[in-house]
Amino acid sequence: MPQKNPAALDFLLNRRSRPAKTLGLPVPDRDALMPILTAAARSPDHGKLEPWRFVVLEKPALTRLAGLATSRAAALGLDADRAAKGVDQFANGNLAVAVVEIMRPNEKVPALELTYSAGAVCLALLNAALASGWGANWLSGWPSHDRDFMQQGLHLAEDERIAGFIHIGTETSVPPERPRPDLDRITTWLST
Repeated sequence: MPQKNPAALDFLLNRRSRPAKTLGLPVPDRDALMPILTAAARSPDHGKLEPWRFVVLEKPALTRLAGLATSRAAALGLDADRAAKGVDQFANGNLAVAVVEIMRPNEKVPALELTYSAGAVCLALLNAALASGWGANWLSGWPSHDRDFMQQGLHLAEDERIAGFIHIGTETSVPPERPRPDLDRITTWLST
């Protein structure tokens, strides 16, 4: 008989990300953040390959990244709205964790599955922050995909890229609930 964990299932059935713009101070300190990172690191890692790492970004680093995003947006010729969206996630943030995917070639594990593992870490980190009582949001956007931003801003190696930025803080306002997927539309039962 499986061992049930009703509290965990209830959390998952009711979890929801908090918009990054609603996350304010305080943010978790190092002691509060370590169990969240530890929980996220328990994600499937494909035979101990651990194709990811964490970079904790405190306010001064986020301010620096906002400046870099501003100059990169200009260099890329991005329109004002797209540029602002990339800049604002750093300018308005107080704490974020960059999940960095490490693209390690491996003959037994396809590269796409390593990317899935990094995505699983992002979701686990998001859920661990929420389960710990913090508000959290997983963002990416154009800065996550701009090689120069990654190298200049986070000093990533050639075989690394951003899987996501998990913003964590205290929820300052509660947004309205949004509609959830209709399971009749997304679930197919096969009996044969």
